Amino acid sequence: MSWTKEEMCKRAAKELKDGYYVNLGIGIPTLVANYIPTDIKITLQSENGMLGMGPFPLKTEIDADLINAGKQTITQLPHSSYFDSASSFAMIRGGHIDVAILGALQVSQHGDLANWMVPGKMVKGMGGAMDLVAGVKKVIIIMEHNAKDGAAKLVSECSLPFTGKKVVHMVITDLGEFTVDKNGLTLTKLAPNTTIDELRAKTEAEFKIAC
Repeated sequence: MSWTKEEMCKRAAKELKDGYYVNLGIGIPTLVANYIPTDIKITLQSENGMLGMGPFPLKTEIDADLINAGKQTITQLPHSSYFDSASSFAMIRGGHIDVAILGALQVSQHGDLANWMVPGKMVKGMGGAMDLVAGVKKVIIIMEHNAKDGAAKLVSECSLPFTGKKVVHMVITDLGEFTVDKNGLTLTKLAPNTTIDELRAKTEAEFKIAC
């Protein structure tokens, strides 16, 4: 039994501390907002120009003009603020965002990230991913351990176009939790009913074990 998307997001939320400014990538990472501990104050930032995002709206609360960078409808808070995209990226590039929680197509054992393009397929654009991984203090990846065709997503070297090199600090998949540092990838927690042999069979990257 592997971790569900919700369980992966709950784990990622535990990495957030009081006072943090946090950017959540599109896809699974947006669910992290539902699991932020109630005893801490986190400010969510969106590349399209919003600081202080509220929870996802009920049907009666939907405002089509109020969206995040992934074009999902969201709600505002009493302290929410709005600004242009240039100011938003100045926050990111200036190192004012503490954590970015993103999805990935591939993560290498060195912490390289590929998450914006599959050659030959339609590309909407890289969004703010390249700026985020270069400007934030910590990058956490949440992703399925393997692609739909079974291919490994934790790889020895990325074969897809880079988003950033040596930028990932932590990876949470449905099969395990890993840290990444100058010495490479280390398994720190294994998902329930998952064996080390199973994990190795589904992982191309080399990793150490600390659990």
